[in-house]
Amino acid sequence: MKKNYFSLLLLFFIAGNIFSQGETYEDKYLDSLNVVSSDYLENYNYKEAINNSMTLVEEAKKKENTYYSYRAHTLLGYSYEDLNDTVQALIHYNYVLEYAEELGEVAYLMKSYNNFGNIYSENKKTVQKGIDYYHKIIDLALEKNMDDELLVPTLNIAWTYIDNKDYDNAWIYLSKGLELSSETKNEQHLSQLNFLAGRYYMAKNDLVKAKDYFEKSAALVEDEGLILIGGDVYSEYSTLLFKGGQFEEAYIALLKSKEYNDKIFQKEKLEQIQLASAKFGLGEYQKDLEVAKKEQLYKDGLIEKSQERMYIMIIASIILIVIIILVYRINLSRRTLIQELSLKNEELIAAKEEAERLTVLKTKFFSTISHELRTPLYGVIGLTSILMDDKSLSKHEEDLKSLKFSADYLLALINDVLQMNKMESNLLDLEPMPFNLNELMRSIVKSFEFTRLQNKNTIHLELCQEANSNLIGDKVRLSQILMNLVGNAMKFTERGDIWIKTKLIESSEKTAKIYFEIRDNGSGISKHNQELIFEEFSQLQSANYNYQGTGLGLPIVKKLLVLFNSEINLVSKEGEGSTFSFEIEFENGKLSKEDFIQNIQDHELSLESIMSSGEKRILVVDDNRINQVVTKRILEQQQFVVDICDNGVDAIERVRNNHFELVLMDVNMPGISGLEATKRIREFNKDIPIIALTAMEIDEIREEIYESGVNDIIVKPYDTARFYQVIFKNLPSSILN
Repeated sequence: MKKNYFSLLLLFFIAGNIFSQGETYEDKYLDSLNVVSSDYLENYNYKEAINNSMTLVEEAKKKENTYYSYRAHTLLGYSYEDLNDTVQALIHYNYVLEYAEELGEVAYLMKSYNNFGNIYSENKKTVQKGIDYYHKIIDLALEKNMDDELLVPTLNIAWTYIDNKDYDNAWIYLSKGLELSSETKNEQHLSQLNFLAGRYYMAKNDLVKAKDYFEKSAALVEDEGLILIGGDVYSEYSTLLFKGGQFEEAYIALLKSKEYNDKIFQKEKLEQIQLASAKFGLGEYQKDLEVAKKEQLYKDGLIEKSQERMYIMIIASIILIVIIILVYRINLSRRTLIQELSLKNEELIAAKEEAERLTVLKTKFFSTISHELRTPLYGVIGLTSILMDDKSLSKHEEDLKSLKFSADYLLALINDVLQMNKMESNLLDLEPMPFNLNELMRSIVKSFEFTRLQNKNTIHLELCQEANSNLIGDKVRLSQILMNLVGNAMKFTERGDIWIKTKLIESSEKTAKIYFEIRDNGSGISKHNQELIFEEFSQLQSANYNYQGTGLGLPIVKKLLVLFNSEINLVSKEGEGSTFSFEIEFENGKLSKEDFIQNIQDHELSLESIMSSGEKRILVVDDNRINQVVTKRILEQQQFVVDICDNGVDAIERVRNNHFELVLMDVNMPGISGLEATKRIREFNKDIPIIALTAMEIDEIREEIYESGVNDIIVKPYDTARFYQVIFKNLPSSILN
């Protein structure tokens, strides 16, 4: 069922009557076009509604009348939305928002946000976007103390969550709507609230409460003649009765549902028939009038003199010619409008196809640029790490640290842009895995040591001791959230303090809810800018700081927290610092803290055993010379014997004729790709571990990589510790013996 229009079309008539007082002749003409278009829409005559609304658009544009431009595009948006053409509807709703902002009326902005909410909330992929627009209405109503306008968006949010079976979130807004309903006399809204409450309790299997609410809704439908919702109310009520074993009553309710649905159909059909009849009656009246005129002319011609008859004939001929010319011009104008509309439709279809093509190109571009940027960064970061370990270059240690920091910073910027692209394309999912929360927090603090020293800040770390040490959740996404928030605090705080805190706020046998807080005493954020910082590519200007970046850190935090069913909270005052906080519920892992430490110790013993087991040969396949050097030197630091080749054909022959403990295979190479080379190696050697090395976004090709026979994946540029971990994990267990 379609959700509520904000105050519906009735407001257009009321506003029109008020506005018409003291209007000019041109304003009255625009208002008459608006009334006619609204009437056509109310009577489901979409063709004429669209034609008249387009005329209103053109006339309002000529007269530079923002008010009637707003109303014309609103009517067009409603028409196309009713016709399920959401592309056209969104085009006109964007115009509506533009004109509403220009008019500066809060009520117009609310209607505009509600239009977007209705469109986006009906699409599974954009449900959250629709809910965000409803929240904008609520925020405006609260800001302007317009309590009467809170019910509609609250009701629409609850409706959206129930349609998507998110009953817990639905109840939050449904209960709020029930509170607000005590102050409304709108029977339609009351019926809808009771209907949604019945659906909620039926989903929760509380059939007694569900029945009570359905009966209240049905009573309002009967008393007020609410035809549009009546069919749905009785349909759901029938389902409830059937579920409770009341089969006869369920059948009766189903018949009532059919009766109301038939009324809707009959009402629409009757309105169309009445409209056609009115047109036919008008045509017959015009014909009779013409006949009467001709008869009268004939009688006058018989009585009057021949000269008078001649004058009458001349006048009649002139009138007839004028009528013919007018009819011809009207038909010509109508055909022109139809042709223009068809042309506009073709242009919009072409624009839609072009937008889809550009979206595909954007995805390909990000995939390509990911590889092309990360590949040279792999060389920079890898060589810098190797040089930092060279004791003979200790006097250049600070320079090398600065170089590595710059490379890491550039990599972070690239990852931010790619991350935002994946989230906008709905390609991001959580990947739960066991992790130690306190160890994660310490490693995050340690990673900011260089920046901390640069800005002369002090970090205070307060760790949660009550929670299970081993939690299960997406460690990578959690790290991204914390790194962005700590990095944000670090950038805008100089010679100050940063507090990082975790706290257990709820726990059970299976789950633990953790509270995270990052607080600083830096520059702070004004109230006006606190919403702006969560918009993409936005940056606040400061006289004391010269920070440059993508402006994606906080928007990424906000969108990642949505994946965790959480949200970011901000408390800040300009000049006094900021506090960011959020809560996430994790599953408790099965390992105790002592078991977790023992596993780490066992793992370290295994690695020590591996490194003392004799010569270990690894084949590195990479067409990039710098990457060859970096990978070889990193492996040689752990006493691996490294062979190098730069193409897939050579790699196949090397594995066929030599013994290697492991193969590091670059995915993208000229000629035979790394994946094709892996498939051919698997034809004669199914046991040798092969690890893919790639700088591409692996989410797009992960399945293809593993299907080729690869055992594991390392994404370049990588953390050296993580690199060794994957290598040791995949080495054959036989070399331990």
